[in-house]
Amino acid sequence: MFQEKYHQIECMLRACTGEEDVLLTTGGDHADLASTVAFKLAKREKRAPQMIAADIAGKLSVNPELGDIQVEATGPYINFRFGPTLLSEAVREAVRSGYGSLSRRSGRVVLEHTSANPNGPLHVGHIRNTVIGDTLARAFRKAGYPLEVQYYLNDMGRQIAIVSWGFDHLGLAREEGEKEDHYVARVYIAANREIEKNPEIVNEIDRLMQKVERGDAETVAKFRKAVSLCAEGIKATLAALNAHHDRFVWESDFVRIGDVDRIIERIRRLPQAHEDETLWVDLTEQGFEKKYILRRSDGTSVYSTRDLAYHTWKGRNYDRMIDVLGADHKLIGAQLRATLELLGEQPPEIVFFEFVSLPEGSMSTRAGKFVSADALVEEVAAKAFDEVTARRPELPEGERRSIAGSVAIAAIRYDIVKVSPEKSTVFNWKEALDFERQSGPYIQYAHARACSILEKAGEFEQAYNYETEHEVALARHLARFPAVVEQTIEELRPHLLASYARELADLFNAFYHYDPVLKSEGETRNSRLTLVDAVRNTLQESLTTLGIDALRSM
Repeated sequence: MFQEKYHQIECMLRACTGEEDVLLTTGGDHADLASTVAFKLAKREKRAPQMIAADIAGKLSVNPELGDIQVEATGPYINFRFGPTLLSEAVREAVRSGYGSLSRRSGRVVLEHTSANPNGPLHVGHIRNTVIGDTLARAFRKAGYPLEVQYYLNDMGRQIAIVSWGFDHLGLAREEGEKEDHYVARVYIAANREIEKNPEIVNEIDRLMQKVERGDAETVAKFRKAVSLCAEGIKATLAALNAHHDRFVWESDFVRIGDVDRIIERIRRLPQAHEDETLWVDLTEQGFEKKYILRRSDGTSVYSTRDLAYHTWKGRNYDRMIDVLGADHKLIGAQLRATLELLGEQPPEIVFFEFVSLPEGSMSTRAGKFVSADALVEEVAAKAFDEVTARRPELPEGERRSIAGSVAIAAIRYDIVKVSPEKSTVFNWKEALDFERQSGPYIQYAHARACSILEKAGEFEQAYNYETEHEVALARHLARFPAVVEQTIEELRPHLLASYARELADLFNAFYHYDPVLKSEGETRNSRLTLVDAVRNTLQESLTTLGIDALRSM
């Protein structure tokens, strides 16, 4: 019913305003849902947005189809506040498995994230890409979209040529127990040291790159073997972080099937294209000063050329394409979008994120080496085990380690995703693992507490009568979950889900503190237990969408 009411309000706003895009957002303390459509209409009607909002609210407030939903204008915002009937219905829906899932949508979505160069393990700098991308993917699936998540494997770049040369010339064997991606990194680092000693090796690297572009079977096979080995290690790290890709797309495939040649020919016909020693596109009219180079002087394509081929393929096979890229890719991403538009192709939506770092001295690592994602997970899991042991020493060690593993991933994923992508963040394990603070484990603990209450209560008859301040606040927040899922995918802002889950845990803890549950009686007890069950289920759904395990016991 809540989904129907949500879309009913959207339809009313469209009918009242003539605007198609009337996205409803969660309204914070002032409203359950809010619309900013008055801002759009202000330019068209040449009136103040607050006057327009007041007119719309006045028209909608007398519509009997809204039932006991209150409508009012607060400045330029049109606010909707749920009444008791809808709140009771929302709790009724919130106890059902899959709560927050939206109706199946049409239009295929492709989301590319992480896509780190396969010349070594993922490091702390890559984790934010993975967490943002995977959380968005989960939200899109929750919202009913058919989705494919892709990892773009750069198997033709200079770094891979260096790795391949290293395998051929250095004779470094994989050590016992050494993870595949760490082995590849060791070969890559050793090969770079050899290049520093003997710069002539660069000519050999260039020849390898030319061979792979021409499709030399032996060279292609060597490159692919090295990349495949590294990709196996990367996949294991992604799995540990609860992240999953549906497809690994090989960059070289677009050369092999001729898509890169076709893109180059189309580029050459553009009036903005220039050929001298290189092939490049003049994007000054789009606001870029630097040349957008697409073919080197030796005739080989560059990463950008193959990226154009990849995105052209995506644009023709999917209805919406989304890339998650670091802030250092803003120029490259903007040039890609501009060139695709010149070609008449669909440009991607790009979520740019600032970087995550570690406090200085927080983890020991040998000078000059990055901190791998594997090392971070291992370190946080060890600290989580100490915390779980201090809290639950009576549990068997195996159970404590299992809980600690889930808590560690919750700490990492939540601490990273809770900050909006455009802001940089520092991962501090002490704060991330604090069960009392607003962390991932804190939300998991709220879920475990709800499970414990229900287990102690035993069987009860569901009821939906809510009157106290904390009951109403909790029911009101539960009702917002589907709208938060919708807003997350529309705005591509996964931190909204993180904020929602934390606020739900906060409200539940306040409710539990002030309103007795197990000691209450009759319909009050049944209503409060139903509310606890709705919180348990909604926390589980929101945690799952965040890629975090909803633990029943901590």
